[in-house]
Amino acid sequence: MVLRPEPTARQVRLGTELRRLREAAGLTAREAAALLGTGRVQISHIESGLTGVSEERLRRLASHYACTDAEFVDALVAMAVDRARGWWEEYRGLLPTSFLDLAELDHHSSYLREVSILFVPGLLQTEDYARAVFSSRVPELTPEERELRVRFRMERQRLTTPYEVIIHEAALRIRVSDRATSRAQLDRLLELSASDHITLRVVPFDLDGFSRASSTMTYAGGPVPKLDTVVRDAPHGSVFIDSEAQLNAYRVRFRKVKELALDPEQSRDVIHGLTKEL
Repeated sequence: MVLRPEPTARQVRLGTELRRLREAAGLTAREAAALLGTGRVQISHIESGLTGVSEERLRRLASHYACTDAEFVDALVAMAVDRARGWWEEYRGLLPTSFLDLAELDHHSSYLREVSILFVPGLLQTEDYARAVFSSRVPELTPEERELRVRFRMERQRLTTPYEVIIHEAALRIRVSDRATSRAQLDRLLELSASDHITLRVVPFDLDGFSRASSTMTYAGGPVPKLDTVVRDAPHGSVFIDSEAQLNAYRVRFRKVKELALDPEQSRDVIHGLTKEL
């Protein structure tokens, strides 16, 4: 079987979950391979996402690993047999892989939650705001690279997945460009906050006792909780986090930030007030 030169984050996640099941069962890769009548290298390739796995083989492995969570196994099977080509594949080879992995994660998520501190989240940015953000990148992008990223970001916004976002007032006040761009961005947030699938909350500067919004996070719900994912920004691109302990920590983190943030109506009032200052 031909190895994938660059497996997607979703393909890697499938392999990771199969490895976790094997390790929980106390089996080595060699022992798992013997159960399928194949070699240890094949198991290694499956678990690293370099090769796919058929539904029949995946269910056999899950049975050998004594996994009794039928809903979880069905979700893994859906990941394994999915051959659909997403719109983001048109950008493969043109943009960093992390951009494509993020769009793929968006597409397959059952819901999205986000906390943003310094910038308006990409899914809510206007074209001019996104262009200003990409223009400040170091090393500097060429005009062609910048416009490609802007176009990709605008396409990501076609998503209608339930989206709950908490934005710190700092992100609303920082001018990534000029007053006109900031005003248009705030107007856009007011418009989007009325969408059925978007819930927007603001954390104001004058909130007492708030110390939990030190960094941005995106929480993507999977088909089952075990397949949830947290995305964190890093200098080299997005980092995907999927260990159960860390997922639990980020679930608590988001809940606590949400408890302290303003409700959607109050948040709209804050944004509306900021537009008047511009």
